[in-house]
Amino acid sequence: MVREQKLNNILDQLKHIYHESIKPMEDAYRYSDMGKPPITDADIKMMKPTVLFVGPWSTGKSTMINYLLGVEDDNFRLITGAQPTTTEFTVLMQGEKEKSVEGMVLAADGTKMFSTLEKFGQGFLERLQGIEMPNRLLEKVILVDTPGILENKKQQDRGYPFNEVLQWFIDHADMILVVFDPTKLDVGTELEVLFNQLKGHESQIKLVLNKADTIPIQELMRVYGALFWNLAPLINVTEPPRVFTGSFWSQPLSLKKGNGNYSELFKNEEINLLNDMSELIENKVQNKIAHIRQCAILVRQHALIVNQYLVTFHKFNTFMSNSENVANEIIERPEKYRIFKLVAKYSNVSKYDFPDPEVYKDFFYLNAINSFEMLSGHCSYFGGCLLDKLNKAINEDLPKLLTKVQELDGGQQCLPDDEICKSQSGEPET
Repeated sequence: MVREQKLNNILDQLKHIYHESIKPMEDAYRYSDMGKPPITDADIKMMKPTVLFVGPWSTGKSTMINYLLGVEDDNFRLITGAQPTTTEFTVLMQGEKEKSVEGMVLAADGTKMFSTLEKFGQGFLERLQGIEMPNRLLEKVILVDTPGILENKKQQDRGYPFNEVLQWFIDHADMILVVFDPTKLDVGTELEVLFNQLKGHESQIKLVLNKADTIPIQELMRVYGALFWNLAPLINVTEPPRVFTGSFWSQPLSLKKGNGNYSELFKNEEINLLNDMSELIENKVQNKIAHIRQCAILVRQHALIVNQYLVTFHKFNTFMSNSENVANEIIERPEKYRIFKLVAKYSNVSKYDFPDPEVYKDFFYLNAINSFEMLSGHCSYFGGCLLDKLNKAINEDLPKLLTKVQELDGGQQCLPDDEICKSQSGEPET
């Protein structure tokens, strides 16, 4: 309890740093217009990590959630079936009793992180639902089930901006489980779109090869290879994501001729998945601080880029020139004016984090270049400079806060019969 109070105090300090040193720069340079979701107080104060389940339809996402929660025979279990059955985004949370929560009620609750979902409209809120139930796992995490990816149907046909909604959940997730059926590994256009949305979140991605007992054990390595071969062009990382192999439901395993005995393998894989979730729970506050620091770095990069556009505009916008034509020329041909090369010369900027320059064409058509003030204009005698405050947050304040978390006693935080904690600590089950 003392440790939890200290962590809450650290989150209050994190909220203060964000509002004092990061958000002013976000607002000054309209960072949200880059398609980045705003960070709310509820996001910062949320202690529970969010685990997001995504992937093609009929891979067993909902069945897997029911199994992990132990509610396969419960009235509030997720509906499952061979055909696409999940049409809603479903948020599963801890509650005193089992009950459903309508999407509009979920989005209206300012104490939770879902309030910004209202921007996707009534059509989406009717496809959003919450389920509360008393559950050991949900005491520690929030699970989110999503509609399966349909290759033969465009996602915009769902009646709401599916890809934008999915991107919101991806941006707010701490772990992303991409679930596959080993007999359906083909990558189509819509799955490519999904992995494009996952870019920048590679460290959170875990792959799940579900229903693995439906293939002979000697073919498992071939299926592994096929999965990575198909996904290699879509996941641009040196180290591929972890793959959990299993049959995540309580039904007897398929032990047909040639399938071998999967029991020990699947048990170990399930324990490894629970260990990863447990580690996620333990490191939630550290990960949150690291996430906001990374956000601050990207905000600084964005401000420096916009400032360089602005400097270039003022340099070439003479008394005799047409300011609109000058602005359009710079926006359309940033390489001619070495916009990004000049920004890359700053010692604290990585050119590898730069967004596609095309993004800034859209950004400046939403926001006129001359509607911004240069960074030097965001300084005052008493208040200091926005850039200095942001640099201090990145280089001093947030690392100090991270050190405070690391210095806290990392003792057992869970109840004696918590299966996740047991699997992490190695404590034998009784």
